[in-house]
Amino acid sequence: MSAMTRREFERMVAGVLDGLPDDFAAKLEEGNVGVVVRSAPTREELESAGAGPGTTLLGLYQGVPPAHRGIHYSLVLPDNISIYKEPIERFCEESGADVSETVRRVVLHEIAHHFGIPDARLRELGY
Repeated sequence: MSAMTRREFERMVAGVLDGLPDDFAAKLEEGNVGVVVRSAPTREELESAGAGPGTTLLGLYQGVPPAHRGIHYSLVLPDNISIYKEPIERFCEESGADVSETVRRVVLHEIAHHFGIPDARLRELGY
């Protein structure tokens, strides 16, 4: 498998976002969430996610889920979802997983975190 260009990868992520049901897309927009493609996570991002040595981080949600925002939630930067191109490609190459399906799962997983769904519950649901 050859690595796709960043532009191709970004289009794949955009396709997942474009395919969201209208009500979810509207909630993301209301929630002030940005989705970006990055090459790889920084050391700080790995640490904030609790990713130990040898752990692969495919995506990361950084922010405060709307359900946890209180009356003092103001003047904050937008929430951010990072999708990491190189780790996803490496994971797919090593596991034989389909890149487009993996991107879809990672994007939906991180969106679920924005809506306050923790990893334990996502595992129960098969994500």
